[in-house]
Amino acid sequence: MKFTDGYWHVRQGLQVLYPVEVRDIETGQDEMTVYASTKKIVHKGDTLNTTLLTVRYSSPMENVICVEYIHHDGMDDKGPAFQIYKQPDLKVQVEKRDGAVTLTSGQLTATVRPDEGWNVAYAYEGRRLTGTGYKGPAYIKSSESADVYMREQLDLGVGEYVYGLGERFTPFVKNGQVVDLWNEDGGTSSEQAYKNIPFYVSSEGYGVFVDHPERVSYEVGSENVSKVQFSVPGEKLKYYIIGGSNLKEVLQNYTALTGKPALPPAWSFGLWLTTSFTTSYDEDTVNSFVDGMLERGIPLHVFHFDCFWMKEFQWCDFKWDPDVFPDPQGMLRRLKDKGLHI
Repeated sequence: MKFTDGYWHVRQGLQVLYPVEVRDIETGQDEMTVYASTKKIVHKGDTLNTTLLTVRYSSPMENVICVEYIHHDGMDDKGPAFQIYKQPDLKVQVEKRDGAVTLTSGQLTATVRPDEGWNVAYAYEGRRLTGTGYKGPAYIKSSESADVYMREQLDLGVGEYVYGLGERFTPFVKNGQVVDLWNEDGGTSSEQAYKNIPFYVSSEGYGVFVDHPERVSYEVGSENVSKVQFSVPGEKLKYYIIGGSNLKEVLQNYTALTGKPALPPAWSFGLWLTTSFTTSYDEDTVNSFVDGMLERGIPLHVFHFDCFWMKEFQWCDFKWDPDVFPDPQGMLRRLKDKGLHI
């Protein structure tokens, strides 16, 4: 979702409040909390009617840093929610040094520099990966409705490429794209997708996972050409910076954080044949497909019936069309006798 009108102006009907000044930092044994005002505070009177944002930094596991932007906390969270792994006995280091406050997990570090307005950098083994600065994060209110949003903008370097965000049918490199994550039955020829995942990786060697199963909107160098922007509706935004020595390790850390799927059965790795969007077929048609593969010496493991096994205009009852498939149980048994899974 775009909130600006070009580079200089805010879109009509929106108020964008972003952290301008760090007012306080609380450090604990394994986390730090930053309080940032959305305007410059000259005297105590400036604190009246001024939005204060809370930003928490923590780590659920080694080489992963959690970032939370909060305007109002305490709302009843009814879910759903992603399950996040938390590493037991994790060692996190929080330090104040040389005018900066750092949180380090493994080789990954978040550095806040309170004397430089809003300036946060993320580095792996001392190498800067990305960061967020002036007008980056924001709390956004609509004057025309009750809608509110939280957003983040992470630096996108020259020659840096972004990949991921789940199943997509648009160009593989996401730079320049607007991506709204919301599962849709939109086919395979548009920007909509069936399996959206709020995670991307960068060619600079890090990943970003946005911990929101609801709609997440991305502007990948498309609202601000030097930023990856993501936003969610509501009063909070939570995401994770994921480090690693290479992209393979970044992916391993991401799947350790969010969970790995069970191994599918061995037969599912075999060759599949589908009716695809064949709109008129019966058992004879199916057998011609299957036997045609056998005649050509092509081993077949799975046969897939696409939607036209159901009666037309009744695709919600999941019943075989009795006019075309009078004996579905017998047909499936005959196909399985040929060694096929269905």
